[in-house]
Formats: sequence, structure tokens, C-alpha cells
Amino acid sequence: MFIQDIIDAQVFGISFEPITSSNGTQMNGEISFGGVDPSKFTGNITYTPITSTSPASEYWGIDAHATYGTEADSGKMILSSTAGIVDSGTTLLLLASDAYKRFVAATGAVHDDTTGLLSLTSSQFDKLQSLFFHIGGTTFEMPPNALIWPRSLNTLIGGRSERIYLIVQDLKTLSGQGLDFILGQVFMERIYTVHDIAKKRMGFATTPHTHDTTN
Repeated sequence: MFIQDIIDAQVFGISFEPITSSNGTQMNGEISFGGVDPSKFTGNITYTPITSTSPASEYWGIDAHATYGTEADSGKMILSSTAGIVDSGTTLLLLASDAYKRFVAATGAVHDDTTGLLSLTSSQFDKLQSLFFHIGGTTFEMPPNALIWPRSLNTLIGGRSERIYLIVQDLKTLSGQGLDFILGQVFMERIYTVHDIAKKRMGFATTPHTHDTTN
């Protein structure tokens, strides 16, 4: 489209809204070609270069680290600074196996054989804290409600309607392999992403839905 002069810049922005019982059968995403849509994000956009670490560098890869807790800077380190990718074609949020185990230990979640997801009891969910991703000098929060699978859709994945399932899964490889996390649609439902082809960078911003509690 850029070569054909249809758009002015080699940039596109992607926004999603969290899936709820009321919009579960509707389209919840939008791509803006040629620039960003200011109505889809809040505050400033933080830009970070595409990582130089392979194989993440072959995709929309970035460098980041992740912590868990009530405060971004004093939380438990889940994943040290490393490379991973942002991928709208991945539904969930995947962490390297060692980071995944630290997340499981921090939350007390257990693996549910039926759905393949982690599950929490109601009392554990009441104590669930945020997962923070530190990207380009800015911290982006995945609050507790962003970490759970939409409960209205539990039965669609073979789960029980009253159960609480988490959206964090095991990448099945140890960290240090050059692709240690995948930030999928569940992340992008809370954080606006900008894909800048010409400048080889990605941008991130909070949205009106970052702290939704619709799950």
C-alpha cells in the first residue's frame, strides 16, 4: 500500500478490546494502516527498536523483562531482560518454561488437564496480582482481570463455567533461546501496539481498556 501511495507511512497500529459475554461473537480488533488511531490509546506511545536477538529479530521482536506483584519496580522477577515477540496470531501469553514456573509458584495456580490452562480457586484469584512488562523504559501492566480467560467463554474451551483459568502458558523452551516470550492477543487487548516498518521499531501505549474488569 505504501508503494502504491495508498498510505503515507509504513506504519500500522493494532487495537483490540477485551472479549466479554456481550461482544464475544463480534469483531473486537482493528488495524490502522499508514499511522495510528489516537482514539484507541491513552497517554504517550513508547517506542523500542526491533531486537537484534535471533530468532525474535525475524518477527516483531522486542527486548523486555517481566515482574509480578503489586508494584512494578519491587515485584518478583519472572523473566529477566530478554527477547521475545508480539504476535496477534497467538491467542495467549507464553513465557519460557523457567519464567512460567516462577509465575505458577507466585500465583499458586495449578494445571487443568481438560483445558490445558492454569486454574485458580476464587480465594487465589482474590489474591492475584499484576504481571508487568518493562519495555523501552516504560512499564505496562497486565492487571489481575487481564490475566484470566473470559469466564463467559469457559465452556467454549471445554472448561467449567464457574472455574477461573489463566491466560499464561508454557512456551516449552528455557529462557536464553532468543525467543523467550510471546505477547499474544490477550496482551494486545490491553495494550495498543504500533508496528513501524521503516524505522524498525515497535510502539506501545495504554488504552481505555487496560484496566477493564469485565472478565
